[in-house]
Amino acid sequence: MAEHDLVAMARHILEHADQPLTLAQLAERAGCSPTQLQKRFKALLGMSPKAFQDAARLQRMKGALRDGDSVTEAIYGAGFGSSSRAYAPGRELGMTPRRYARGGSGEQISYACVLTAYGWLLMAATDRGVCCVQFGSAPSTLLTALREEFPQAELTPAADSGQLHHWLTALSEHLQSDGPSPQLPLDLRGTAFQTAVWRFLTGLQRGQTLSYAAVAEAVGSPRAVRAAASACARNRIAVLVPCHRVLRSDGEVGGYRWGEGRKAALLAAEGATTASLRA
Repeated sequence: MAEHDLVAMARHILEHADQPLTLAQLAERAGCSPTQLQKRFKALLGMSPKAFQDAARLQRMKGALRDGDSVTEAIYGAGFGSSSRAYAPGRELGMTPRRYARGGSGEQISYACVLTAYGWLLMAATDRGVCCVQFGSAPSTLLTALREEFPQAELTPAADSGQLHHWLTALSEHLQSDGPSPQLPLDLRGTAFQTAVWRFLTGLQRGQTLSYAAVAEAVGSPRAVRAAASACARNRIAVLVPCHRVLRSDGEVGGYRWGEGRKAALLAAEGATTASLRA
């Protein structure tokens, strides 16, 4: 299975999370063996198809609770066969559904997570704009990574109706529909060179790819090819700063902070090919 096929499978699971989906059924749909699907899916998204569906159900349940559904309605409407399944260890709610329904009892950074066809996605923002967008295998690991990026900041979950959730929804819909990327304010933090690279990358169009050498030349430092590659590797704002559009000079995908498979999948969704590479 190619990366874009796995993304399509993840979208299918997201759209039908409340329905019974066995690994055998999904493998038949994908035209491969259950073992192959399990291995490739986990390699790209960091979790099995079953774990992905459980996370999608949990996301639906949380949304229903925020919308005012009863705990029972939210649990069964999300596709959990019983309340015990929703309360099972390992669920990423962080508290019981009933406590979540009641709302739970230096520099401020708000954050929120959403499950996408490319895995879990965390967005964080200061009062100046989005400072972090990262892919990961679970909200807990993404929050740990955020703490490591901003160890001195006060991290708080974003309000459900707040601006950050609107921004995250817009980015999630972009990844789901492959439409234009939302234009959001960015809080870029790095050296002068890194910031110049990141700002340049925000001007790249969908499907357009460049080499690291071309990026270095574009920011006025043609000999700083390694520094340009390093700036891409240190980018902490995935998709909105589209470092996935920068390839090796031979047209190969090259490294990506969030996995080469995910990078290839993003490029495939944009219709990018190595033929569009400009050295």
